[in-house]
Amino acid sequence: MEDVLPPGLLEICLLVGVPRERVRALLQGTQRKPKSLPPLDPEVLSVFVPPFISRDDIQVINAGNNLNKSKRRSFRKKKERPKIENVKSLNGEQKATDTEDITVPVDIDLIGLPQLCFPGGLYITSESKEDHIHFLVFTDVCGNRTYGVVAQYYQPLQDGCTSLNGQAHWDSAQTGKMPVCFVPFAICVISRYPYFNALKDCLSCLLVQLRPFKDLDVEEHIKEFAAKLFLIPSPPPGPLHLVFNMKPLQIIIPSREDPDSPIIDLDLHLPLLCFKPEQVLQIMTCILTEQRIVFFSSDWALLTLIAECFMLYLHPLQWQHTFVPLLSRQMLDFVMAPTSFLMGCHIDHFEEVSTETEDLILINIDNGDITHSKMAEEELEIPDVPAQAAETFIKRVESLQLHYDLELCHLRASTDLGELQMRRRAWQQKLNTEVQQMTLQLIVNIFREVKDHLNYEHRVFNSEEFLKTRATGDQPFYKKVLETYMFHSFLKARLNRKMDAFARLELSTQSEEDRLNLMFHTPRRLTMEKMASKQFNPQYMISRRMVISMPNLQDIKLPEGPARNSSLRRIETSVAVKMPSKSVSTFKIPEIHFPLMFQCVHSYYTDFFNHLSKAINTLPPDNSALLARYFYLRGLISLMQGKLLNALSDFQNLDKTDLRIFPTDLVRKIVETMPPSERLQADRKPELKKLISRVMEKQREVMKIDDHVKNFELPKTHMQLDDFVKRIQESGIVKDIDTIHRLFDALTVGFKNFLGHQKQIDPETFRDFYNYWKETEAEAQEVNLPPTVIEHLDKNECVYKLSCSVKTNYGVGKIALTQKRLFLLTEGGRPGYVQIAAFRDIEDVKSTTVAFLLLRIPTLRIKTLSKKEVFEANLKTECDLWYLIVKEMWAGKKMADDHKDPQYIQQALTNVLLMDAVVGALQSSKTIYAASKLSYFDRMKNEVPMMVPKTTSETLKHKINPSAGETFPQAIDVLLYTPGHLDPSERPGNAHPKLWCALNEGKVVVFDASSWSIQQHCFKMGRSKLTCMIMVEQSHVWIGSQDSIIYIINTHSMSCNKQLNDHRSDVTDIIVEKKNGIPSEAYSSSLDGTVIAWNISTLKVNRVFQLPCQNLTSIKLHNDQLWCCTGSCILVASTHEFQLQMKIEHHLKDVCSYFLCFQLFPERDEVWASYSGSSDLYIWNTKDFSSTPQKIHLQDCSEITCMIRVKNQMWVGSSGRSQGKSKGKIYVISTEKKTVEKELVGHADTVKALCSAEDRYVLSGSGKEEGKIAIWKAE
Repeated sequence: MEDVLPPGLLEICLLVGVPRERVRALLQGTQRKPKSLPPLDPEVLSVFVPPFISRDDIQVINAGNNLNKSKRRSFRKKKERPKIENVKSLNGEQKATDTEDITVPVDIDLIGLPQLCFPGGLYITSESKEDHIHFLVFTDVCGNRTYGVVAQYYQPLQDGCTSLNGQAHWDSAQTGKMPVCFVPFAICVISRYPYFNALKDCLSCLLVQLRPFKDLDVEEHIKEFAAKLFLIPSPPPGPLHLVFNMKPLQIIIPSREDPDSPIIDLDLHLPLLCFKPEQVLQIMTCILTEQRIVFFSSDWALLTLIAECFMLYLHPLQWQHTFVPLLSRQMLDFVMAPTSFLMGCHIDHFEEVSTETEDLILINIDNGDITHSKMAEEELEIPDVPAQAAETFIKRVESLQLHYDLELCHLRASTDLGELQMRRRAWQQKLNTEVQQMTLQLIVNIFREVKDHLNYEHRVFNSEEFLKTRATGDQPFYKKVLETYMFHSFLKARLNRKMDAFARLELSTQSEEDRLNLMFHTPRRLTMEKMASKQFNPQYMISRRMVISMPNLQDIKLPEGPARNSSLRRIETSVAVKMPSKSVSTFKIPEIHFPLMFQCVHSYYTDFFNHLSKAINTLPPDNSALLARYFYLRGLISLMQGKLLNALSDFQNLDKTDLRIFPTDLVRKIVETMPPSERLQADRKPELKKLISRVMEKQREVMKIDDHVKNFELPKTHMQLDDFVKRIQESGIVKDIDTIHRLFDALTVGFKNFLGHQKQIDPETFRDFYNYWKETEAEAQEVNLPPTVIEHLDKNECVYKLSCSVKTNYGVGKIALTQKRLFLLTEGGRPGYVQIAAFRDIEDVKSTTVAFLLLRIPTLRIKTLSKKEVFEANLKTECDLWYLIVKEMWAGKKMADDHKDPQYIQQALTNVLLMDAVVGALQSSKTIYAASKLSYFDRMKNEVPMMVPKTTSETLKHKINPSAGETFPQAIDVLLYTPGHLDPSERPGNAHPKLWCALNEGKVVVFDASSWSIQQHCFKMGRSKLTCMIMVEQSHVWIGSQDSIIYIINTHSMSCNKQLNDHRSDVTDIIVEKKNGIPSEAYSSSLDGTVIAWNISTLKVNRVFQLPCQNLTSIKLHNDQLWCCTGSCILVASTHEFQLQMKIEHHLKDVCSYFLCFQLFPERDEVWASYSGSSDLYIWNTKDFSSTPQKIHLQDCSEITCMIRVKNQMWVGSSGRSQGKSKGKIYVISTEKKTVEKELVGHADTVKALCSAEDRYVLSGSGKEEGKIAIWKAE
C-alpha cells in the first residue's frame, strides 16, 4: 500500500559535509591554518528516508526498548557506494541485512548531490559564517522535476570544545593543539513539490534548533524533522492552504490554484527587481525561441529562484529542454551541450563560460546585463516581442507596487512575529497574483490569434498564413517561435481544446467581434471601424453592449458578420485585465508528538481525521469548494490509516463537491491493491460499487489522444472528391462540405472522363486556386479608403472585392462590394462615394452590351427600388463575373431577410469570393460557366419558390446556427434559456441572459442572448446524448445525460465541477420545486422508472421512488403531485411519500403507439398529451380521467415531438414530410378555444426542442439536416 500513497512534503533528507575525523586528521597532519586548506570534497554523511516508523515498532515499544534501539532510518553513506548496504546506528554497531529494504528513490543521484549542496566548494574557515540557503531542481529522463532546498551551517571543530548557542567556548588546557576552525555542513531536503519558501522556513527553524547540539543529537533532530515533513500531505488544488507549526514559525503549504496550475511558493516579482521590463521581455523571447541560456549571479539562491520565476511566467507553455538552474564548479562543462538549455552559474565563472563557449545568451542577474558569448561568429539576433503585447506588458509592470517597504509606510509597527509573517505573506500573495495575471495576459496577447489558423477536424496549423497576418516588425519573433518544441506542444493543447489558463483568459477577454466570428466564418477583411482606428485613433476600443434582460429583437441590428483581421487587432493597453481575487482558507494540521513511534503516528492521524470531520460538519453545504478539499484530505488520511473503504467514500463525495480534484489514478491503485475481503465489502455498497466500476471502466476506455499536428502543405498528387474536401478544409478557406462539393464541380469543369475514371483535380489547379485566394485576401488588407468614404459605411462592413477602373453613368471609378451594398469609389482629385445599391433594394440585374463605335462593350445594369435611374457600368471582360456576383448576393440577402438568418448572406459572400478565385485560377473559356456552379442562392431562387408564409415571417425574429464552424450541421437535442442577473463578483458580460444548446455526443454551446453571439463554444458533458437541462439555482444548471449522470454546471465559471451518479439508467427529465419563489427540492427521473428527490444545497438524496413500470420519459410537478409520463400511461404520485394516486391509461388500444410528451394546464384542470406516430393532441380533464379525451388534429403533421406552454398558448413542435424531405412545423394552439392559431414553417427538419424566454419569445431547435435555432415572438 505504501506504493499507492501520494508523496508527502518530503521525499528524502540528507546531511552532507566531511567527516570530522577527516578534518582533524588533515589539520593535525599538516598543521595548516584553515584558510590555507584547499576545498574538500563533500560527501553524504547521513540519509533520512521514509518510512520513519512501521508497525514492527510496536513490538519494540512493547518490549520496553527505547526508540533509539528500534529500526533506524538514519545512516552513514559512503560516497563511492550508491547502493545502501549497511546502516550505522547511534552507538556505532553495524546492523544486519534487516535494513536492506531502505532504499533511496531511484531518481536521486547521491554521487552528484554533494557538489550541488556546496556548489562553490567546501571550505574550512577560522570564523563562523552566517547560515546560507539555496535551491535545487532535478529533472529525470521523463521530464519530471524534483526540488531541493539546501541549508548550509557551520559547526566548530576543536578537541574539548563545547557549544553554546552556536558559539565555540574552548577549554584552556586544549588550546594550542589545533587551530580553531569551523566546518560547514549542509542539510538538503528533497521534495516532489516546489515549496521553496515553505521548506526554506522549515530549514530555518531546524537550524535554530540545532545550535546547542552535538553530532549525535544533531542527527536525531534531523531525523525527527524529516519524519515530521514526511507526515505533512500536500494540499489538493483549490482554495485551501495547510498550516503546521515548526517552532518558532507557522509554516504555510500553499495549494495550486486549480489542477492545471503550477504550485507557486516563491516571490514572483524577483525578476522585476533585477531587470527592467524590456529586459524581462528579452529574456522571455530567449526562452520562447529556445536559445542556450545561462544565468549568472553571486547569489546561489537567486539562480534557481529567477529561473523558476521565468518558467512560471511562461505558463501554460512549458520549457521542454535541459533545465539545470544551478551548476557547481565541477559541472561547468554542461554548458558545452549542443542543444537548447537553461542553466545557472556563479558570476565568478562568467569570463570562462563566455570565452570558451559560443552561441550562448548570458544573463547577469546582479547587474541586469544580457549579452552573447564572445566566440559566436555571428551575433545572435534576439527578436523583439510583438509590439502591442510588449507595450501592454510594460505598462502593467510599471503599475505594480514591487517594494514591501512602501506598503508598510502607513501601517503600525508590528510586535508579533506571526503577524509580521502573515502581513508579508498576504502582500506577496497579492503581488504574485498580479504578476501571474500580467504574464498570462502577455502569453495570450502573443498567441491569441493562433486559433484563427487552426483546423480542428484535421489537426492542421497553417503557419504560413499565420505569419503573413503578423505585423512586419513582429514576423522575426514568430518565425523563430513557430519552430520550437514549446510552441508545438502549445498547438497540441489548442487542437485538443484544452481548457487551461490560456483558454480561460482568452475566452474571458474575447470581444463581441470575436464571438460573432465564431458564428460567421467569412474571409478576413479590414472592417471600416478598424480602418478608421488604424488611421486616426489607435486607442479606439469596440464598445460592448451591456444588456441584462432579454432584448427586443426588432431593435437589434443583426450583425452582417464582421470579418476578422488578425494582424490589426488592437490590444487595449490602458486597461489591465484583472481577475477577481479568490478567497483562500487555511487548515491547521495537528501537532506531531515525539519520540516518533507507531502510537504517536496513529494518534496524529486520528487527530487529523477528527479535525477534518469537525470542519466538514460545521461547514455550510453551499461552500462546496472548501468541503471538497476537506473530503480529499480526509480520504488521504484514511488511506494512510489503511481504511480503504472510508477513503473511497470520501473520494466519492468529490463528485458532488468538486470532481476536478478527484484522484482517478490514486483510486484505481487503491482498487487494484485492495484485499479481496475489502473488495467484497465495497461491492456490497451500491455507491462504492458504481465508483469502482466507473474508475476501472475509464481505464479501459482510455484512448490515446490523437495529438499530432500537421502544418498545411499544398497537395502534390491528383485529388478525387474526398481528398479535395479534406485539403480545402485544412487550408481554412471553407469548411462546409456542400460548398466544397460545388467548388469541386467548378474546378473540374472540362474534365474529360476516360474509361470511367472519377473526376480529379491536379495539384497545379489547386495551387493556382489557393494562391489566388490568398493573394486576393492579402490585397484586400491593403485597401485604404478615405474618411469621406468610410463615413458612409457601417463600422462592421468590409470591402471584399474591387473592380478595375470602369466607366459608369455615375462617373469613372471602381465598383466596391461589401456584405451589404455596392458602391462606386469615384476617381479624380479626391476619391468619393456614390451609392449604387443595397442588396435588399435591388429589383433587377442584367448583363448586356452597349455599342461604342464598331464595338459592343459588355455592360452590367442594376435596377433598384429606390432609384428611377438604372445603374450602368462598362465592365468589359469583368462583366460576366460581376453579373454572377451581384445576382448571388442579391439572392442571398433576400433569403437572409425572408428567413431572418444572417448566415445566408455570409454563405452568399463566401460563394462569390470562391467564384472570383475560380475565375482567377482557371483562366479558360469556360471559367464563367465553372463559376456559375457556385451560384447556390441564385439557383435556389430560380428553381425553388423562396416565399415564406406571412404568418411565419411576422412571427420569426431571428435564426442562429450553433453548428457554425463545424463541417456539417448537428441536431439540437435540448434548449434552455437562463435569465440575466448581475452578481457583484461577476464581470458584467457574465450577467447577460444565456441560451444553452445541447448538441450530439454531450456537446453544449452557450449563446449570449443579449446579442446572440456565441459565449462559449462547445464544452463537453460526457460522450452520450444529453436529454434535459434546467437552471436549478441562479448559479447552477443541471444537465441530464443518457450515460445516467447529471452534470452540474457552475454558470459563473462555465465549468462542470460536480456530478450526480445515483441513477442507474438514462436520465430523462429534471424539475425543480419552488417554495415562496426559492428552489427547495429537485426531482430527476430515469428511463428505468426511478425518481430521485434531491436536496439542492447538499446534493444529498432525500427520497427515491421506483415506478411500477419503466420507459419513464418525463415528469411534471403541481401541488405536491408528481406527474410521470411512461410509454403506456401517465402516473400521478405524492411528492412526500411517493404514493401512487391516479393513472391515465393508454386509450388507443388498437394502435401500436406510446405516450411521447405531455403538458399540465392546472388552471383549466387539463393534461395535454401526444402519442408516437400520431398527428393528434389529446386533452384529458384531470377531475375525470374516465371520460373520453378531447382531440385536436394537426394538419400536415406526421408526429408531435415536443410541446411547451407559453401564457395561454400551447406551442407544439412536430415532424413531417414535404416533397420527400423532412420538415419541421410549429403549431400555436389556443388553450381556451382548442384551435390552431398559427402554423409556423421555420425548419427544414424535425422540431426537436422548444423553450421559452421570459414568455416573450419561444426558441425552437431542429434535427441534424438543418441544425438551427429559430427565435419566435410570443404573443
